Amino acid sequence: MPPTITLTAPPPPSAAALVLPVAADGRPAAGIDLPGVDPAVIEHAVQLERWKGEAGEAVTIPLRDRLVVAVGVGSGSSQDARRAAAAAVRRLRNVTDAVAVLPPRSSGDVVGAFVEGFLLGGYRFTISKTERPETFRTLHLVVSRPPVVRRGFDYGLRVAEAVRLARDLAATPASTKTPAWLAREATRIARRSRLSVRVRDERELAAEGFGGILAVGSGSVHPPRLIELRYDPAEAAPGVDVLPGHVVLIGKGVTFDSGGLSLKTSANMVAMKTDMAGGGAVIAAMSALADLGVRVTVTGLIPAAENMPSGSALRPSDVIRHYDGTTVEVLNTDAEGRLLLADAIGYAKANLAPDVIVDLATLTGAMSRGLGRRHAGLFSTDDRLAAVLLDAAAAAGEGLWRMPFVEEYRDALDSPIADLANVAVPEKEYGAAGIVAALFLREFAEGTRFAHLDIAGPARADADEYEIVKGPTGYGVRLLIRWLTTPDPLRGLRRSPARRAG
Repeated sequence: MPPTITLTAPPPPSAAALVLPVAADGRPAAGIDLPGVDPAVIEHAVQLERWKGEAGEAVTIPLRDRLVVAVGVGSGSSQDARRAAAAAVRRLRNVTDAVAVLPPRSSGDVVGAFVEGFLLGGYRFTISKTERPETFRTLHLVVSRPPVVRRGFDYGLRVAEAVRLARDLAATPASTKTPAWLAREATRIARRSRLSVRVRDERELAAEGFGGILAVGSGSVHPPRLIELRYDPAEAAPGVDVLPGHVVLIGKGVTFDSGGLSLKTSANMVAMKTDMAGGGAVIAAMSALADLGVRVTVTGLIPAAENMPSGSALRPSDVIRHYDGTTVEVLNTDAEGRLLLADAIGYAKANLAPDVIVDLATLTGAMSRGLGRRHAGLFSTDDRLAAVLLDAAAAAGEGLWRMPFVEEYRDALDSPIADLANVAVPEKEYGAAGIVAALFLREFAEGTRFAHLDIAGPARADADEYEIVKGPTGYGVRLLIRWLTTPDPLRGLRRSPARRAG
């Protein structure tokens, strides 16, 4: 269970530990009055550590009656508040409760970001034969104007809860996390989050023509599912001023990716229980929409399958027919995520009348190699959509970089026997796998404003860093919620012919 965080006004209550923002000069941030704490003692202690006051810098100072954790506040931005909180929580694992004092006049955004950093930086997922409850249980967050920052505080709590949910879903072992299990979890989450839900099983998928989803899941004893979540603000958030428009979010839901018959190496397979991180992010983001009063209709589609090798598995050279009738020659069964997404995009276009479609997928290792582990790649057919997603990512503290649709690479997808190939044909290897994958998806989204987020890099972390912890990161949840909670997330994006942009 995550610790409880309460909002309170000065003076600070007593607790086993004190989290204290300290400026670059080594003194507690201006305007903070701490009875019983000598600022000179704090200044001397941090200066011994060659203190710079940078965000994420932390020093533990044991005093006679309490433990003090001095944290750098950096520039005072929301991003720096997240980093300071994450640094603090990692120093508090051996105490039960603490008080954190924020600088006077801190904004609601800064308070919310501090809450996010604290709850995300202290996240851990373990499976053990003995229960190991978290030692730390309660944080009292002291601010000078509790009523003024309450909204930001509540936002931070709800966003952090959603990110932790996405991490839990991705961290769950594949031995548990079959497509059916993911569908059951999504159903449970939907019911408590005031969402409607429909789950299509393998029989319904076959009857309705979801050839891509069925093909990817054909090698597994655990058949695929298509999870459809729907948020209707008029029903889920009474009193909200509802706006017209429909956002469709699609998340890749490969619950384990062996590569199929195009088998991955053992080293590359270890993290593949997290290949549904995009789907988990969509489920988690949608869980917060009603609580945060989102004003437009949102549908989440999570095509879920397990990509395994067997006698019934999809073969290289097979041709499959997608929901919209497009035929695809499969040259590599390890390029399976785009086959799932193609079905979901085709279904959304034909049945949901979306204003925009946004997908999140751990799609290509190429994107991770090109942008590293901190940034996702953004491809969009519409400049306005790209801009609002980039703005939301920056405000949420998630790295996102726009990538081009390179038209000269489109012929790499020309199959001699089908409408498309799922990867570059051998004679057209341009060394741009991430771009070619995005071009493949664009074929199915034609005529709709569309954005594809390749999150292969930031969806997983190899080590703790600020509010990110080793393992699944929950990337994309903060970005989506930040966008969808703007006063009008579809401003300038309501249905009209989409304009292609590079």
